[in-house]
Amino acid sequence: MDQITTLGTGGQRASEATPRTNAHGDSPSPGRPPARNRRSSRRRADALQDAAPEAIRTNLYDAVTAQIIADLESGRVPWVQPWGQAGGTGPALPRNALTARRYSGVNILILWGAVIENGYPSQSWLTFKQALEAGGSVRKGERGTTVVYADRFVSESEKARAVESGGDAKAVSFLKRFTVFNVAQCEGLRSGLAPDPAPLPEREIVPVAESVIAASGVDFRIGGPRAFYVPSHDFVQVPPQPAFYDQVNYYRTCLHELTHATGHDSRLDRSFAGGFGSKDYAREELIAEMGSAFLCASLGIVPTVRHVDYIAAWLDVLREDNRAIFRAASAATKAADWLLARHEAAQNADPDADADGDGDGEIEIDTHSDSEDAAQNEGAGA
Repeated sequence: MDQITTLGTGGQRASEATPRTNAHGDSPSPGRPPARNRRSSRRRADALQDAAPEAIRTNLYDAVTAQIIADLESGRVPWVQPWGQAGGTGPALPRNALTARRYSGVNILILWGAVIENGYPSQSWLTFKQALEAGGSVRKGERGTTVVYADRFVSESEKARAVESGGDAKAVSFLKRFTVFNVAQCEGLRSGLAPDPAPLPEREIVPVAESVIAASGVDFRIGGPRAFYVPSHDFVQVPPQPAFYDQVNYYRTCLHELTHATGHDSRLDRSFAGGFGSKDYAREELIAEMGSAFLCASLGIVPTVRHVDYIAAWLDVLREDNRAIFRAASAATKAADWLLARHEAAQNADPDADADGDGDGEIEIDTHSDSEDAAQNEGAGA
């Protein structure tokens, strides 16, 4: 049972992560109420639980949002370049080192931020107990990083109401928190844990990205000085690759626009109601920026472009709504998963297909994105 009081890298120390237990796994007797008092304690706990989820949920939303706001205010965009350790492994989404399961949603931002802040060379994480299961331990004094996951709760009063009315009890969604440690904070771990990916050779970056673009089925157009997506006509357009100072950023921009395109009503059906400068517009930009970052990490693409054009708008959205970053990160994960699933299905359907893909006739992107390179080279691809 972890007692977490702060988010991010200010979590619990390793020596505090696990309470002492007796041979049966129970708390030691001094902290355990006598049997005659347990029933009344249970009733008090049920009463507290009725109110607890909302308070816990609000505190966690506030804590995560405050962390992301602090990053943005300091000029660090949490979803940009979560790798970059010279001589280290390639880019990747954070994963559990024991199960190989990837973290998703806002947890990606939290763990990427911890990697950046602490200079960890790995994107692999373990809980305190998992480190023990892996034959090692967390070094004494190391501080964990707090991540969250969603759960559902049915209060005792709601159960009673459902029984009286004959209806179904309604569950309330809420967040729980737990602490993880980077494998760099551990020692004695056995070999064979889920490894970080090796960096992809430069020559492989283009084929992998081109195949994702082609598999998406999105009308993708190349040309002109701007990158944008047009929801009304459902097409994407980007400048030609030579228009970018660093050509790898062409693919970051393509993936940004493809993330926008996943919101079309024939795909994931997100709202594009807001015009430029509106909060709805800023929310969609958050989704596209994070979706592109998640895709780049999944594909081993390391872009160098930095986008700060929308930071002020993002901050307005986050300060106004403590759940905005959760919704945006969740939507970005769904968008990236949708595109990667299409890519995987295409590869499985035709495993001998040419991975290079020239993209002829498949690439048309019109984006309202913030492609610095394209803007600086306006007219270069006309």
